[in-house]
Amino acid sequence: MPPFSFELRRMYAGQVLRAVDEGRSSMSVEAMVQGMIDTLNEALADAGKHDRGNSAAGTRVRKAMQTIKGCAQDVRKQVQADKNA
Repeated sequence: MPPFSFELRRMYAGQVLRAVDEGRSSMSVEAMVQGMIDTLNEALADAGKHDRGNSAAGTRVRKAMQTIKGCAQDVRKQVQADKNA
């Protein structure tokens, strides 16, 4: 897995979103989905910690889910842009 923090992913997702909006994204849909999978896998450890009562881990899980939500929207926009191209 790439050593990216959730914050870096969120910043990168914002760059991808702007690129998709401008119709110039060079990132493949497959790579975008793989990034989402990587983020979910990273969040899995925190989900286990949350289940054992660690509330800070729950905050990290919620943050990861918000990142995934944004990435999913980016994927939707890219697929739509590809379809309309």
